[in-house]
Formats: sequence, C-alpha cells, structure tokens
Amino acid sequence: MSRKLKTALAKKIINVTDENIDDEALIHALLEEEIYVNPETDSLTFGEKAADSLAKFAGSWLFIISFCLFLAGWIIINLFVLFDPFDPYPFILLNLILSCLASIQAPLIMMSQNRQEEKDRRRAEGDYKVSLKSEIIIEDIHHKLDRIISLQQSAQSENTVTEVEKER
Repeated sequence: MSRKLKTALAKKIINVTDENIDDEALIHALLEEEIYVNPETDSLTFGEKAADSLAKFAGSWLFIISFCLFLAGWIIINLFVLFDPFDPYPFILLNLILSCLASIQAPLIMMSQNRQEEKDRRRAEGDYKVSLKSEIIIEDIHHKLDRIISLQQSAQSENTVTEVEKER
C-alpha cells in the first residue's frame, strides 16, 4: 500500500479534514485516537432484548426437549387419556398452535440474527481500522529506525575517515 493511500486512510480513520497536516502530527493524532467501538455496549430496546432471548432459547436443547415432551404429552392425552378428547386425531388444534408458533417465532429469530449480523459488521469494521492504524504506526516506526540507522552509519563512516586522517 502506498504511503499516500495510507495517509488518506489515516485521515479518514480519525476524521481529519486538514489537508496540510504533516505526517508526524498525523501519527500523533492516530496514537491519541481511540478507534475501536464495542457494539456490545449499545442499549437495546425491549423488542430487541425479547428477540435475542427468544432466539437464544429457541436454539437450545432445553427448547427441543421440552417441545418434544409437550408434543408427546398432547398426543398421549388426546389419544389415550381422555374419553372425549378436546383435539382428536389428526390433531387440528395442535397443527394450528404449531403454525402460529412458527409464524411468530421465525421473524423474531430473523430480527435477532439481523442485529447480530450488524454487530459483527461493526466489529469487523472496527478491527479493520485498528489493524490499519497499527500498520501505519509500525511503518512510521520502521522508517524512523531506518533513518536512525543510516545516520549512525554515516556518523561511523565520518569517524573512520577522521581516524584515518589523524593517522596520516
């Protein structure tokens, strides 16, 4: 990635509008800026909390086992226990209850999944910004170290030349 592109991205990350900002000031602004936002800290409405709770319960073994026990109990009561069953075979009332449950449960679970997808997207965007910030800062440190090394090497070569001249 080119230095110009990284500078533009860094300005975008920290919302800098000044086009004349130098690289050093930009790096310091990047260091001071807290970029990552935790989507878990967002406040939820009652409906969002209810959808999350329902999705969590509907995707558990407790729900599956209890629902199977409910269905088995309904069928056993209407076939064998009651002499005058309130929902005789083919269990039309049970089918109506199951259809109503599915028609309410499916949209609520989808709402919860959509919210989770949005949180995941925001988290990934934050991770990308943090990674980009780290890359820019590390690259800047690398360039500074290269300059220090080259300055040391030139100073050492000057010292060597001075020592050779003194020996003459």
